[in-house]
Amino acid sequence: MTALFEGTVRTPRHTTHYLAAGPEDGPLIVFVHGWPELAISWRNQLPAFAALGFRCVAPDMRGYGRSSVHPRHADYAQEAIVADMLELLAALGRERAVWVGHDWGSPVVWNIAAHHAGRCQGVASLCVPYLAAGFALPSLMPLIDRRTYPEAEFPVGQWDYQHFYLENFARAVAVFEADVSASVRCLFRAARPESRGKPSRTATIRRDGGWFGGADRAPDLPRDPAVLTEADLSHYVAALTRNGFFGPDSWYMNHEANAALAARAPEAGRLAMPALFLHGAHDATCETMDSRLAEPMRRDCADLTEVVVNSGHWMAQEQPVAVNAAIARWLATRVPGVWPG
Repeated sequence: MTALFEGTVRTPRHTTHYLAAGPEDGPLIVFVHGWPELAISWRNQLPAFAALGFRCVAPDMRGYGRSSVHPRHADYAQEAIVADMLELLAALGRERAVWVGHDWGSPVVWNIAAHHAGRCQGVASLCVPYLAAGFALPSLMPLIDRRTYPEAEFPVGQWDYQHFYLENFARAVAVFEADVSASVRCLFRAARPESRGKPSRTATIRRDGGWFGGADRAPDLPRDPAVLTEADLSHYVAALTRNGFFGPDSWYMNHEANAALAARAPEAGRLAMPALFLHGAHDATCETMDSRLAEPMRRDCADLTEVVVNSGHWMAQEQPVAVNAAIARWLATRVPGVWPG
């Protein structure tokens, strides 16, 4: 069993806690988690790639785990988070890395590739495709699949939940925090293949009066063993209880700032380095199989590899073997010189 080590990077502006595995002089892969996760979301990737000879690092992102929790919504804009990752890279004594992201971690690694190409040997994303205009509501609206989301009934499609944060932030936080264990057990659930082509539950959050059908707390569902073990659940619950949901939910509150950052990218945001995108075949919210959500990425990535994984949204945890195989194959065949010697 490959050992996992803990580390901390402290600067005057931010503290990043991280997990690490693999030889310290191995080619570096940084795994960036999304909402509402932790470095341990990559528990199935860190030892696998460490065993291949890579140095693997997974940070707790700002607002999560033992990294800094900042007090304002604006503190969770992409520009600040990208700066956290560049500080991490410098503290690790490296010039470049392969960056792998999932969910909200995906815009982070895409932004590193777009704005700091010299720091990026390759970029990979699970579930969230690249949008040169920024992962922000104005960019998402034109790409909604109106066959699944007729405009009269679903004016903002599956992105309704993001509007709920903008309009009812305190309510969203309070409901998640009312019973953190129940919230985690409700959120982290495996794919439902029969849901393909049907509206995501995120499309009716405002109509329902909030998450979980408008209830004041998440329902008491059993843990889904296809995604989490009991130990994993305990890690998530402890961290999210300690820090709360203000930080994680604030990542949704910076659409204008994130779009403005994207507009400043060199080369109009076009990426030249190798890029990998893993489609979740049954991801109902970041649905890329039938909609146009992945189309801009194909135009703006010069060296793009796409792989479909038979998974829902929690891909790295639900289908780790398929995810690891896809990333390893891409590294070996498409990212020059990165494979351990």
